Amino acid sequence: MTGIIREVTIGDCRLILGDCLEVMPLLGKMDAVVTDPPYGIAREKLKSGKTGEWSKLYSEQITWDDFAPQNCVEMAMEKSGTVAIIWGGNYFTLPPMRGWLIWDKMQWHSSGHAELAWTSCDIPIRDFKYSRAQLASEKKQHPTQKPVALMEWCLGFLPDAETILDPFMGSGTTLVACAKLGRKGIGIELDPDYFE
Repeated sequence: MTGIIREVTIGDCRLILGDCLEVMPLLGKMDAVVTDPPYGIAREKLKSGKTGEWSKLYSEQITWDDFAPQNCVEMAMEKSGTVAIIWGGNYFTLPPMRGWLIWDKMQWHSSGHAELAWTSCDIPIRDFKYSRAQLASEKKQHPTQKPVALMEWCLGFLPDAETILDPFMGSGTTLVACAKLGRKGIGIELDPDYFE
């Protein structure tokens, strides 16, 4: 794959099919990055003998979560002047900050009861309660999909950011949140099925 394979514009959102490492150099500066990159944890779960959703992913030959793409996250941060919200930021080498966000999935008997987002925001830790059942009502399209309401909440911490970059678009909930809040969004997705 090289560069932009396909591009679609929906309202003020630009959706790009391609490898973010090849597409991001073609883009100008963004006001912020709000994204949920692969963390590289699926392979570890599979090695540990865990069953369930991750085992199913690998049985279907989905390998996009083989590693945490540090270089992609760094490039995205450069595009935004480091104004960012990075879900799974605890899996990346990022500057120390106090503005962590927590998605409390209201499921305390599971190792997947919460997720963390690193932010460049100078705010105390904040949490957002939204159950997995509520996410199911959104007709989940991607194994690591974030709720639209969660992404709208995230954008609320970046009031001056007009154009948001999501280099790991997945099911596109960041761009849906952008559209609902009147922001411009650019999403990049490598997988043609998720892009569709």
